[in-house]
Amino acid sequence: MSIGITNINEVPNELAPRNNGMPLDIEFIRNLRVNRSAVERRCVTHGGRRTVKKTHQAAWLLKSISCIDLTTLSGDDTAARVRRLCAKARQPISSDMVDRLGVKSLNLQTGAVCVFHEMVETAVLALKDTGIPVAAVSTGFPAGLTPHRLKVMEIEDSVAAGAEEIDIVISRRHVLSADWGALYKEMQDFRKACGDAHVKAILATGELGTLSNVARASWVCMMAGADFIKTSTGKESVNATLPVTLVMLRAIRDYYDQTGIKIGYKPAGGISKAKDSVAYLSLVKEELGNSWLCPDLFRFGASSLLGDIERQLEHHLTGSYSSGNRHALA
Repeated sequence: MSIGITNINEVPNELAPRNNGMPLDIEFIRNLRVNRSAVERRCVTHGGRRTVKKTHQAAWLLKSISCIDLTTLSGDDTAARVRRLCAKARQPISSDMVDRLGVKSLNLQTGAVCVFHEMVETAVLALKDTGIPVAAVSTGFPAGLTPHRLKVMEIEDSVAAGAEEIDIVISRRHVLSADWGALYKEMQDFRKACGDAHVKAILATGELGTLSNVARASWVCMMAGADFIKTSTGKESVNATLPVTLVMLRAIRDYYDQTGIKIGYKPAGGISKAKDSVAYLSLVKEELGNSWLCPDLFRFGASSLLGDIERQLEHHLTGSYSSGNRHALA
C-alpha cells in the first residue's frame, strides 16, 4: 500500500548555509513589540483550519519523523540506552511498516540524535556512516548558569568529540534585564566556539516573561550568528507553544527578508502527540513556506513523539491502535 509520497527526504544532505550574523541594532531590538491578543487569536484558529486525514496525515507524519531530534537527556542515561536510541534513529519505524506504506526508497531516518556531552562519542560511533548528525546540549544545560569560560570549553569539547550541532542555552538574565549587548556577545562567543558545528540557541521562552521578549531574544541571537533558534530545554514549566512558535517564525521570516539567510527553528518540550507535530509543521508551512519543511531548517526536540507517530501510522494501516509499549524508543 503506497501513500504516494516521494519527497519526504528530498532535502539537502547538509545544513543550510551558515548565518554569519549582523551588527547588533539596539534601537531596533528595544522597539520590537508583539500584539499578544492577535498572536493568540491566530493560533487558536490554526488547528481548526488545518486538519489532515488518511493518506495526507500519514505523509505529514512521515515528514515529522524526518525532522525529529531524537533526544535522551536524563541523569540515568547509559551508553547502552544511547546506542538503542541511535538504532531507532537509523530505523524509526519497522521494516514491515515501511513496506506497507510503500516508502522504502525514502531511507527514512530522524533528523539527529541529541545527547549530553558525555554521550557524544558513543552516539557518533553508533551513527557512523549514516549521515545522521549528533547534537550535544551545552553551556550548562538546562539552567545556563555555569561560568562563561566553562560554557565555551564545554562547546569546544563536544565539537572535538564529534558533535556536528550544539544546542546552547542563553543566559535568561540578559533578556530579563534587557542587557542585549551582553546576550549578543555571549551568543557570538558560543558561535565562535562551535567552529564548523551548527549552533542552536535555546531561548527557554517559558522563562522570558513576554512574547515581546521572545521576539527580542530571537533577533539578538540571530544577529549574533545562531543557525537555529529553539524554544526550550524541555525542563521549564512551560515549553513549546504555538503562540511562541508564531512569534519566532515571524522573526525568522523578517530576518530572511533583511539578510537572505534562512534560520532554522526547533520547538522542544511537551510535543508528544502526532497531531501536535502536524500543527507545528503546517504553521511553519504557512508562515515560512515549503523550503523550511526539511531537517536542515526545522527540527522537533522530542523523545516520546516518535512512539505516538508510530501508533498513528499503524492505525492508518490497520484501523486499530497498538499498545504504546510496542513502540519503545530506548
